[in-house]
Amino acid sequence: MHSLPIFVALKGRPVILIGSGPAADTKRRLLERAGATIVGEDATAALAIVADGDEAAAARLQARGVLVNVTDRPELCDFTLPAIVDRDPVLIAIGTGGASAGLAKALRQRIESLLPTTLGTLATALHAARPRIRARWPAADDRRHAIDAALAGPLDPLGDTGDVDTWLQAPVAIAETGLVHLRPRSADPDDLTLREARLLGRADRIYHRSDAPAAILDRARADAERIICVTPPATLPVGLSIDLEIL
Repeated sequence: MHSLPIFVALKGRPVILIGSGPAADTKRRLLERAGATIVGEDATAALAIVADGDEAAAARLQARGVLVNVTDRPELCDFTLPAIVDRDPVLIAIGTGGASAGLAKALRQRIESLLPTTLGTLATALHAARPRIRARWPAADDRRHAIDAALAGPLDPLGDTGDVDTWLQAPVAIAETGLVHLRPRSADPDDLTLREARLLGRADRIYHRSDAPAAILDRARADAERIICVTPPATLPVGLSIDLEIL
């Protein structure tokens, strides 16, 4: 990765904005949507956007330790601003490291067409139900597996959004556990089937050969254990384990 994507809570926090004209107006609207307090160069702030290409101003701010974005000058930027898909409170950010804002926009438009407007409602309902979810599945692994199963079924975020209350009151099938032998047909992650991608995203641990493609392993949960071996052990920990081998 060329940079680490993060979401910064800006509500009520100062952000320096330098410049005027259409580019500055666009950045101002974006900052206002995020709840930031827009201030001038002399103010104290952790972030700044230079919308008029003023290299000297950018250098002065960086010398003060301020993280700076310079519009259309990625080589001068400490951070870049992504294209955003907003399904509040769900946010999807698409960045190219400043390589092509047009490409990021095209991807945003494609993703916009895939995501239902009810996605934010589902996220809000799941957040409100957290105490009941914890009560029903006290163990963290059981809770994660149950939510995974729901989001692959009755609460499918890309389908007709289900009702969280109905889900909690119904018998729920726990997501697949035990050992699953996964044999993707190529080293290209684009060739993964939907089931293979979902299993990688849910697995607690992945047993794989030393030559397993990094691009496939990167599709697994970030906190999933990755164990290099020829054959998984006979006795496995509780949860979902994957024996991964590329055909």
